[in-house]
Amino acid sequence: MPTYKLQVQDDDTQPQNWRDVKSADGQLLVFNEEPAARAELEQLFPVLVKLEKFAAGPKRTRVVVVNAYSDIDNEKES
Repeated sequence: MPTYKLQVQDDDTQPQNWRDVKSADGQLLVFNEEPAARAELEQLFPVLVKLEKFAAGPKRTRVVVVNAYSDIDNEKES
């Protein structure tokens, strides 16, 4: 089952630069379900997410699959 992480773009003049969102203690925020990841993204960055919903600017937040093939990798290891 894949896991998901959050990313945000701090500078919209450099659209290729994304950073991972981390917790207060510096740990990468990882979620087992995409809806939970999207809800946390909206809670942490409400303005950016709402702007994206109304197409009022470039996309600056995203939910990324950490390892889309983790289930296949687990099968190979077994």
